[in-house]
Amino acid sequence: MTQTRDTFLDRLGAFMAGRLQAESSGYEPYTPSDPETLRRILQPGDILLIEGNQRISATIKYLTQSTWSHSALYVGDALPEQADGSERPRLIEVNLGEGCVAVPLSKYRTYNTRICRPNGLSPEDRDHVVGFMLKRIGLKYDLKNIFDMLRYFFPVPMPVRWRRRAIAFGSGDPTRSICSSLIAQAYEEIRYPILPEITRAPGRASAQSSYSRSEILHIRHHSLYTPRDFDLSPYFEVVKPTLEYGFDYKSVTWAKQGQPAK
Repeated sequence: MTQTRDTFLDRLGAFMAGRLQAESSGYEPYTPSDPETLRRILQPGDILLIEGNQRISATIKYLTQSTWSHSALYVGDALPEQADGSERPRLIEVNLGEGCVAVPLSKYRTYNTRICRPNGLSPEDRDHVVGFMLKRIGLKYDLKNIFDMLRYFFPVPMPVRWRRRAIAFGSGDPTRSICSSLIAQAYEEIRYPILPEITRAPGRASAQSSYSRSEILHIRHHSLYTPRDFDLSPYFEVVKPTLEYGFDYKSVTWAKQGQPAK
């Protein structure tokens, strides 16, 4: 009986996933992402944030109050070339209803993106993060997440303090992953901070009788992380491809005043 119910819910969840992934019309990126430029700039372990244009993207943007609704981890050449000669997959992501998959950079050619790079990551930890994601390819998407998220398609205001908790969906089944939480879990394993909770504890009085305080970092549970957190994190560097090879503002060609830009 339980298996029949789970099968029905999976089918219903897959149907709803298809509806929620319908793209919105009129989306135009300000800075489209050239896959060749991204490939030259990205390093394994980097996180690519994406401004999606699906129905589900609008919900995630509302809950997180952010431009970014999706995230993917760059793994470089860790995956083999495609047998059919198609573009090599270099990103690992979790898609609604589909689960953890590997995709090529060209998938996000027409989207606004942002590169977030962990600062000072050791080669060993970089390999661990990439290896963690490679082993998760094929994991199912947590379909319970879909049913939970449906409530936020209704125009009901939600206090800001509740929005992060609203993102912490999921059944808790380790074989069913959701969005940026899987990437956060990879970094959690090497104890790399993203946005840790900080509490302050009183320290001993110093020789000058001043009252010092020490900060204690607590790792948040990976289910509480959203794409925005990698952008806001003080431990991840924002990398802009246009600046990497020496941007010269004097070389920019401007349209003459009163004339339309070509």
